[in-house]
Amino acid sequence: MKLKFTHLFMAGAICVTASAFVIDNIKPKSHRKFIDPANMNKAVKPGDDFFEYANGTWIKTHEIPAKQTRWGAFIILNQENTDRVLAILKDVSKTFGLPKGSVKQRVGDLYASGMDTVAIEKIGYDPIKPDLERIGRIHTTDDVVAEAIYERSHGIASPLFSFGVSADSKHPNVNIAGFGQGGTTLADRDYYLKNDQRTVKIQNAYKQYIVNLFSLTGSNTNEAIKNADIIFGIEARLAKAQLSRTELRDPNKTYNKLSVIDFKKLTPHFNWVKLMVDMKAPGQDSVLVAEPDFFKTEDDLVGSVTVNEWKIYLAWNILKDNASALSSPFVRASFDFSSVVSGQKVQTPRTERMSSSVDRNLPDLLGQLYVEKYFKPAAKTYMVNLVNNLKTVLGERIKRLDWMSPETKAHALKKLAAFSVKIGYADKWQVYAGLIIDRNDYFGNLRRLDEWRYNYNVSQLGKPVDKKRFNMSPPTVNANYSPNKNEITFPAGILQYPFFDFDADDAINYGGIGAVIGHEMTHGFDDQGRQYDSDGSLHDWWTKDDADKFKKRADMVVKQYDAFTVNDTVHLNGKLTLGENLADLGGINVAYEAFKKTKQGHSNQKIDGFTPDQRFFLSFAQVWRSKQRPEFAAQRVLTDPHSPENYRAYAPLTNMDAWYSAFNVKPGDKLYKKPEDRIKIW
Repeated sequence: MKLKFTHLFMAGAICVTASAFVIDNIKPKSHRKFIDPANMNKAVKPGDDFFEYANGTWIKTHEIPAKQTRWGAFIILNQENTDRVLAILKDVSKTFGLPKGSVKQRVGDLYASGMDTVAIEKIGYDPIKPDLERIGRIHTTDDVVAEAIYERSHGIASPLFSFGVSADSKHPNVNIAGFGQGGTTLADRDYYLKNDQRTVKIQNAYKQYIVNLFSLTGSNTNEAIKNADIIFGIEARLAKAQLSRTELRDPNKTYNKLSVIDFKKLTPHFNWVKLMVDMKAPGQDSVLVAEPDFFKTEDDLVGSVTVNEWKIYLAWNILKDNASALSSPFVRASFDFSSVVSGQKVQTPRTERMSSSVDRNLPDLLGQLYVEKYFKPAAKTYMVNLVNNLKTVLGERIKRLDWMSPETKAHALKKLAAFSVKIGYADKWQVYAGLIIDRNDYFGNLRRLDEWRYNYNVSQLGKPVDKKRFNMSPPTVNANYSPNKNEITFPAGILQYPFFDFDADDAINYGGIGAVIGHEMTHGFDDQGRQYDSDGSLHDWWTKDDADKFKKRADMVVKQYDAFTVNDTVHLNGKLTLGENLADLGGINVAYEAFKKTKQGHSNQKIDGFTPDQRFFLSFAQVWRSKQRPEFAAQRVLTDPHSPENYRAYAPLTNMDAWYSAFNVKPGDKLYKKPEDRIKIW
């Protein structure tokens, strides 16, 4: 459901004196080289290619593991967390006789059921036969719609559209049911609409994937090929009606509140008065419909596509949404397709796939075990201090803005003061009441989990928005900003090196986790986040003149990133990545200014041959140390609102005077920008 969004890192003013910014000593307490020259390529001038200067030797000497699509600081830390989670899972899954319904029983038995490949192979695709038989009994268009609703409300599949309950963007304390575009399989609408060589290759691989799964359930080759053409044809027509990812970045464009009666009139084949009851969401006067034109097109398709073709489409949704939980031929077919898109060479080991499954499905149960073993409470205290430091600095920077009026500044400062912060893990864990996990039933476990999640989500209708919920699992290596809650979240998983280390000097931690914090704070004021008020409501608090000035500066950022390419020729989409690019630019500026208030920030004392400022910028650059497969890089340009890591490592810095001074970047250097061309926003 594309009705709300959170900005991932991969989003009353507090008065703090300068002395509060001293969080660590100047010298690191360990012998670890937090900036290791062995990873750098000092043959390259910092002003020519700062990413290569900071990371070049590491990039040259490290290969991407066959099971990965990219490799670098983020993925290495993620792998370390995966190994930690696996150690927990292997331990608890070997412990028998645990109380039914306990944390360890459900976590351990979910993992054990996923690792019971003998049982999984034995039953083949038996678990989905009742679904396929039910679809086989469809005779009318009404039956098609009823089946789509049944699949969704029972956690079976998600055909035709997206649906969920979340905060009303204009009334952020109220939950509302919302509908969004969907019904397609490929990662972006353009995969159906473009005809360049790479896109056609993916389209052909997708059709072969369809053929393979239908063949595994008994279809002959000719029938399976025909099915693939039918499915691709339906999905292509749905894709054509979808808004692009760039269009979806406009929260006002996707905020369309309709009465249930008017929604029914818009889509005559969908009797939403009855269907809302079938979807376990009765009694709703109105709903949010993110893309009304999409639903009108979809309704036309329901009336024009034959019932037999819809049956094939619905069967496909059962196959693709459940293939990863079936026997190895289904899992292999899924990987074969995804490898064409991503370039991944070998499948991720089953242990790691099951680890991810437990983390994804029982985050609050596994999270309790993870933080108990691996999270230091002192890290939370450190982060609270650091967040307050950066919050103070951002407030000071807003006050100094020369392009913003006092009226708009007052609103911006009010919003900043209202920021809430979640660090490490939830204050109150989700207990998954009534959820049964059976050690001998992996497929059944996943079905029960999907249905439990759906039921829990719709149960929030009529209740106030739960703003205490943690929206990422504790082991996650990421951070985010939620505009509807006006909150930033930092899971335990990211509070580790290279982002953060208790033994590191301030330059390292401010250049790492400090920039992450600043990034998420800036999301509250990026091109999307700035449209939300201090209470999280979608409300315009800008004067027109200030909004125009912001857009002028943001357009400069779009232009800068539009010029970058991946795989030599594919240009980035500066509008798609604008929010993340603005956050990177704001985040590093706020983090640097906060760093300069520390004892080390006032010093010129070198560590391992680098000045404090150099260590700050090198710390930031090494966070983005990464290399990726060309297939994955091409996919990200189309689907990812984040710019590639090499550009994130230096593009924001080219707009910072301090970076030029730290590395003596001069006119004639490839990254040099004239002072008047350097972009300054927040």
